Amino acid sequence: MREDASTPVVLLGCFRHGGLAIVRSLGRLGVPVYVVHRNRATPGFFSRYSRECIVWDVDTAAPEESLLFLKDLRELIGRRSILTATSDVGAMFIADHADQLTEWFDFPHQGRDLLRSLCSKKEMYYLAKKWNVPTPETAFPHSRFDIDRYLATARFPVLLKPISSGPNALPVRLAQTKRELLELYDSIEDPSKSNLMIQEYIPGGDDMTWTFNGYFDRDGKCDVAFTGRKLRNYPPYFGQASLGICVHNEQVKRTTIEFMMAIGYRGPLDLGYRYDARDGCYKVNDINPRIGAMFRLFVGANGMDVARALYQDMTGRQVLPATTPEGRKWIVEDRDWISALRYYRDGKLTLRGWRESLRGVEEMSFIAKDDPWPVVGVVANIVRATRDRVNRFRSRKRANGFKGSQKGRTII
Repeated sequence: MREDASTPVVLLGCFRHGGLAIVRSLGRLGVPVYVVHRNRATPGFFSRYSRECIVWDVDTAAPEESLLFLKDLRELIGRRSILTATSDVGAMFIADHADQLTEWFDFPHQGRDLLRSLCSKKEMYYLAKKWNVPTPETAFPHSRFDIDRYLATARFPVLLKPISSGPNALPVRLAQTKRELLELYDSIEDPSKSNLMIQEYIPGGDDMTWTFNGYFDRDGKCDVAFTGRKLRNYPPYFGQASLGICVHNEQVKRTTIEFMMAIGYRGPLDLGYRYDARDGCYKVNDINPRIGAMFRLFVGANGMDVARALYQDMTGRQVLPATTPEGRKWIVEDRDWISALRYYRDGKLTLRGWRESLRGVEEMSFIAKDDPWPVVGVVANIVRATRDRVNRFRSRKRANGFKGSQKGRTII
């Protein structure tokens, strides 16, 4: 790909490997990428392909403050730019304030209501049902009474998930029995701020999780469409992909494109399915109306990926078609070994199987010969996380020690 790359891109949120991958993919074309993130420890800030790095947190700032910040950034850049987000919060901010932001930036106009429906697992569930797209059966309890009613017909195990993602969203939990479900519900749910759903568990390993990555242009066409499978997750079993492989799946591709065209979707898309061997259906369980963290698994023979498709579309050029590169592998190297160790301890992975799984990896998320410094950001994040864990442990220890002295017990 050798095209005019003078139009800048503003990246709203640069979370770990996903944000870094956007910076590198566009930066290698010569695109000026302005990186906006909530702290300086993100790997993207260390990339040679970042034109400028600015600290700002759209998650916590008032919307009017973020609008003023982006207006000032537009003036700093000196010309119209492309705006894209790497989180649901950022994507919803752009959709909510599209009328104002369109004065300074170009971005796919997805519609506020549609985008919010796709970011909410509850609304996504009903949208899939409306268009006859298979999806795991799900309940949305508002009280303990709803849980008791659900238990009358529940099949275990089940998953407890947050309806909407965000910095304070709870992790996915697995309940094996009625008792576990009740205990988990009582411990994590706040009835005044209900954000919990109960979803049927579809059996199988990580490799039963399929992913679609694609781009729907201004006219709703999808000429860049990829499919693949997760091989390992982080956190293990229920997290994001730490190791993935490209595998063409016509059913996943066709189902996704028909679904998105029916609802009028525009822009980059990352969508997850779970294959259910019990009925032979691919069931949609996650939709990200933005560039996903694993998009660099999917790179066409012509160099096209979802970020580059966005750039071509937003600069008024024809989006070059691209299809799944069969067998291509991608890894998040700092996380995959942790997951592999857990699977090994659980008897799900052998040393030989681990070595075989790494054979043919074509791209790593952080280590790159032409851009070595983001590894510093990874180390900085590890140090920050370790420090935070130590501080929390010390705080709990002091609190427990104080409570123990009050009761006449010694806490060691």
